[in-house]
Amino acid sequence: MKDKESRILFLDDQGREIEFMVLEQTTLAGTNYLLVADSVEEDGTVLIMKEISLEEDYVSYEIVEDEEELEIISKIFNELIEDFDLTV
Repeated sequence: MKDKESRILFLDDQGREIEFMVLEQTTLAGTNYLLVADSVEEDGTVLIMKEISLEEDYVSYEIVEDEEELEIISKIFNELIEDFDLTV
């Protein structure tokens, strides 16, 4: 099931699970980044997440909030995904 492989679960501040679809993945300076969305609809939420730790069977990501980092990574994702315009 490739569709299930392209989804991740994110825990919000209240511990609720939110499922995101992974749209694209890239690595910059040894750090892995994911472009994720909660919906394929135009009004869905799109986030860039950064890998912060890797354990045996578990990977932790956090939402990228630094504006300079967001600008750099969003440009990369815009180049990787055709017909996609990610603006910060």
